[in-house]
Amino acid sequence: MENQIAQLKADLFKAISHPTRIRILDLLKDGELCVCDIFEQLNVEQANTSQHLSLMKKQGVLQSRKEGLRVIYSIKHPEIIELIEAADKILKKQASEVMSTFGGLTKE
Repeated sequence: MENQIAQLKADLFKAISHPTRIRILDLLKDGELCVCDIFEQLNVEQANTSQHLSLMKKQGVLQSRKEGLRVIYSIKHPEIIELIEAADKILKKQASEVMSTFGGLTKE
């Protein structure tokens, strides 16, 4: 059972572990968007964007609904936003550590 849970967690992280998918989640954290708006803002082809959206929807990260001919996407669980924000905090701390290491170096 523990292995299955670990695999499910790994699958969730895999579903969001692509730069384009992170950018999509950053766009969607402020609310739902049509796929047409997403690919335009990303400056990525619609087919490529749709593949990323489909993968995240299949993994349960996103949800979608139809509005006429438009497909509207949103983040299914707000905790995904918390994961992205946690990653941002970690990266800022790492950058700060690197800067303080280099800032502590003096010229001789």
